[in-house]
Amino acid sequence: MSQEIRGADILWAALKRGGVTRVFSLSGNHIMPVYDAAFGAGIEIVHTRHEAAALHMADAWARLTGEVGVALVTGGQGHTNAIAALPTTLAGEVPVLLLSGHAPLNELGLGSFQETPQVEMAAPLCKAAWLAGSTADLAEDIAEAFRIARAGRPGPVHISLPTDIVEGKAVVELPEEAAYRPDAMPLSGEAAAAILAAIAGAKRPFLAAGPALNTPDGRRARAALEAAIGLPIALMESPRGLGDPSLGAFADELARADLIVLLGKQLDFTLRFGRAPAVDAKARWIVIDPDAELQDRAAKLLGPRLALAAMAAPLEAVATLAAAATTHPEAGWSKSLAEALAYRPAEWAQLAGKPGASIHPATLGAALAGFVTPETVLVADGGEIGQWMQACLRAPERVMNSIAGSIGAAIPFALAASAARPAGRILAVCGDGTFGFHMAEFDTALRHDLPFVLVVGNDAKWNAEYQIQKRDYGANRTHGCELLPGTRYDQVVQALGGHGEFVERAEDLPAALERAFASGKPACVNVIIDGKPAPNLRRA
Repeated sequence: MSQEIRGADILWAALKRGGVTRVFSLSGNHIMPVYDAAFGAGIEIVHTRHEAAALHMADAWARLTGEVGVALVTGGQGHTNAIAALPTTLAGEVPVLLLSGHAPLNELGLGSFQETPQVEMAAPLCKAAWLAGSTADLAEDIAEAFRIARAGRPGPVHISLPTDIVEGKAVVELPEEAAYRPDAMPLSGEAAAAILAAIAGAKRPFLAAGPALNTPDGRRARAALEAAIGLPIALMESPRGLGDPSLGAFADELARADLIVLLGKQLDFTLRFGRAPAVDAKARWIVIDPDAELQDRAAKLLGPRLALAAMAAPLEAVATLAAAATTHPEAGWSKSLAEALAYRPAEWAQLAGKPGASIHPATLGAALAGFVTPETVLVADGGEIGQWMQACLRAPERVMNSIAGSIGAAIPFALAASAARPAGRILAVCGDGTFGFHMAEFDTALRHDLPFVLVVGNDAKWNAEYQIQKRDYGANRTHGCELLPGTRYDQVVQALGGHGEFVERAEDLPAALERAFASGKPACVNVIIDGKPAPNLRRA
């Protein structure tokens, strides 16, 4: 770029150099120069109805495409709305860039319109956050943000964009593509050999992967390592931790393991901090992690049980281990692990196809399983219905609410999944409470022609919290978790122009689901269910 151009034009050119093809955004005063520069930039803007939804969409887009997801919002309240979604992205270990408009530099401290400490607000929830300080450096800012977002344990990065920076002009040369990529963080050959020897020497080794490995590259790497060592790897990305129903009865086997290998999986509450009886007090641990602070934390929690700690990025570490593996543990242990991960109670089969009202979640799950194809992306939000569907449904790709445990992202996630997999089948499941967070994004899906089917488990309550009250305080002290019974969420979607189905009897589920998928529209199947606690799949 040998002539002076606007910062806003530099921004789009830098994003395009970084491989961005879509940006999820909600407009506002501070980013109008950026919107103007979007004309002819060759990057599509998906215009959302809420800033948090834009960030959730960027999150799901990154998980499914391998790109850095980009959300673009305005300053002030637009920024504060967006950062509400950052905990989900941070805990999900997703490389996302949040770009927020900002009051101009030449007015800071003077009471500028929507002047807000944006960087300070975002920083605790990001790997890095800063205020762009120069039009000439804007492209370098973008490249650096991409590098940080992807490095080590991936995560979100924030840059605030003062209006005088994006309106200013400069002569710049765009960074080389290599500037967007993180430095390599491989697992050393010596460490790989020691880890594989420990696995081979253990009687009951157990491997767990963190959420950063639930990406296209991560799934391939996990599959290669599973094949190389003959052991299934538990993907741990749920706030339910050892109670994650998608992992069957794996917690039973974890408690028996004599060696636990963490492949970028943080040692935290989801593993009960490595304490007995969740794990054998004599079990040895191997921790592979790119974060020195988290390695130190693991060392303090484990003490002499920590057999080996290695610093490496999860994806690079798994690839190295897969390439170097030559021996398999005992076949009996591998079979036991696989059976535990696949375990589901036999009585669930009796609920499949059970007719009548007050539909059991397992009955709903069995009906939905018939619509899961090799091209299906499953979006599962939190709450009790989300746990049931994670237990009942297995799809080639899954996007869920992450270890942060927040709810509300299902609809934005599904919309982004539709954008990322236009030839796929997008099946999303959420509760009636969750539906209320971002119902207006059905309008976004319709405007951008992004079809998906959302199944709402309607039990007229915030069921997860209700179950806590019932369990901990007694059924006579449940309150504040009620929703209106029979609310017609399907009619909300129909009013916006989508497809709606209302199901009160189980025998009507197959036809309703068939119509929803055949509609080719964003669709809501509103199912009246029996509000059950999340399944407990422990066999011990």
